[in-house]
Amino acid sequence: MSTTKNSTAPMPAVTVSYIPGREASENLGIVFGSSVRSRNFLFDIFAAFKNLFGGEVRSYTRLLDDAQSEATSRMLEQAKKLDADAVVDVHFATSQVAYKAAEIFAYGTAVRLK
Repeated sequence: MSTTKNSTAPMPAVTVSYIPGREASENLGIVFGSSVRSRNFLFDIFAAFKNLFGGEVRSYTRLLDDAQSEATSRMLEQAKKLDADAVVDVHFATSQVAYKAAEIFAYGTAVRLK
């Protein structure tokens, strides 16, 4: 896994406190990213029909997948601004911030690697 600054490889982001095979040389602090998404009227109508018959509500799944991806990207951008090589201890949280609006929040610790 390449983590050089000029590499086009994505910055590693892991849920454990270390990058396997690498040693952190400096803790740069907490980085985070969030995305707030809301449902629209059509999503709710389709979801109501889906509730009648059961099964996955794919429009909501896509909405949450997009929000998680955006929150992760924002977290990694913040880490890049700190000149980090990786983000460890990554966690995700969600909350309702307004009526029919949910936030996906990604956070972790930016580190430099030896």
